[in-house]
Amino acid sequence: MAKKKLHPSVEQFKTFVKANPKIMEEVKTGKKTLQEFYEDWYLLGEEDSRWDSLRTGAESEPAQEEKEKKTDWIGTIMGTIQKVDPNEMQGYVNNLSKALAAVQGVISQFQGGGTVNTKVAETKLSNPFVFKKD
Repeated sequence: MAKKKLHPSVEQFKTFVKANPKIMEEVKTGKKTLQEFYEDWYLLGEEDSRWDSLRTGAESEPAQEEKEKKTDWIGTIMGTIQKVDPNEMQGYVNNLSKALAAVQGVISQFQGGGTVNTKVAETKLSNPFVFKKD
């Protein structure tokens, strides 16, 4: 099977990527696609300042890494929210609602607000057999 010849600009880009392996690291982490890098390279050229952070000898600045970490947690939260099942979340909300109602009931009993409920319970317990006339 014959090997297909690539366009000369694609060949040049391949050598550029081989010379700067940090580009492939960014592609593997999902920050950008190879197509996006190619378009930037084609429009801006190899000598643009945009490539300085991706050159093999260049070290990234600590402030830039810290900024990426700060913005990364937003992406993490958004990814987690997208994975949440709405029915499961509704179940959690219902359970929380029941727990809060139970806590409110206990608090109302200690505050004396539960006396109405206890009087009704006492009348039922004091005469468990209620006979009605026909």
